[in-house]
Amino acid sequence: MPGAIYAEGLVKTFGDVRALDGVDLDVPEGTVLGLLGPNGAGKTTTVRVLTTLLQPDSGSAVVAGIDVLKRPNEVRRSIGLSGQFAAVDEYLTGRENLQMVGQLYQMSARDAKARAAALLERFNLADAADRPAKTYSGGMRRRLDLAAALVVSPPVMFMDEPTTGLDPRNRQALWEVIEELVDGGTTLLLTTQYLEEADRLAHDICVVDHGRVIARGTADQLKAQTGGERVEVVVHASEQISPAREVLAGFGKGEVAVAAHTRKLTVPVTGGAKLLAEVIRELDARGVEIDDIGLRRPTLDDVFISLTGHAADADADAYTEPEGEPETGADGAAQQKEAVK
Repeated sequence: MPGAIYAEGLVKTFGDVRALDGVDLDVPEGTVLGLLGPNGAGKTTTVRVLTTLLQPDSGSAVVAGIDVLKRPNEVRRSIGLSGQFAAVDEYLTGRENLQMVGQLYQMSARDAKARAAALLERFNLADAADRPAKTYSGGMRRRLDLAAALVVSPPVMFMDEPTTGLDPRNRQALWEVIEELVDGGTTLLLTTQYLEEADRLAHDICVVDHGRVIARGTADQLKAQTGGERVEVVVHASEQISPAREVLAGFGKGEVAVAAHTRKLTVPVTGGAKLLAEVIRELDARGVEIDDIGLRRPTLDDVFISLTGHAADADADAYTEPEGEPETGADGAAQQKEAVK
């Protein structure tokens, strides 16, 4: 039985660019799917299709048990959406923005007021609640937009890079909110370029590149595909990079990566702590002075580099969707609000 979010064979083109090239997704109810990929990979286009803001050229999708193409208005009533751009009314106060969303979803004025107050407190906006949103900083608008997406606690949530622009404290607070939502049964599709965010929140991860899902699994499974452990060495002086590379090449199971500006060398290995001790002895015997050395597992950044050839925040091959297509910001919010009137 399909999950709370299900897509099969989604294709979307913009001119000569194939933004989605047969995307398949299946997100079980009450879980978080992290959709990861570099800029231009197709993450936001996928969200736009699943939230009814774009029509795919082909393929099918079901959200909360509702066909996205046949019954888009019903889908909008069953989802929450926070896009990359804060969809707030600048001339209303923070409190008025949240109360308006609640009343659009047919909450009573009393309930909308109470829900707004609770969310303003949760997102550290209570002190600015009665100021016009146009006086808010970028991070404050982002938090207000996220609060608006949670006014009615929808069964399915879409968050498109939700913590972009947030400081570490507010990012941490949002992670806690997301965890509470999922514990309560909410299903979430989360796009992000913060790899630690996916590592912490996602039950399952899809890596997308050039409009295709190129890998899927838990964070641990994806890391295991990338390879085993790595030895990292930071040498004391640049002239010691060459002898250190020779030592590591003798122990490694792959190419030695060198970051000359930080004097760091990295190589995949097998053998654990015992091998690390041997590396240290050999470096000492060669007279290589080290500032730091350690054994670590692959990170999700290693997964990206292995799968796509570039890091998660790389701009390579990024495309810009035409201006005529709706955004998941203000225009997208307007469509959602129209659907629930």
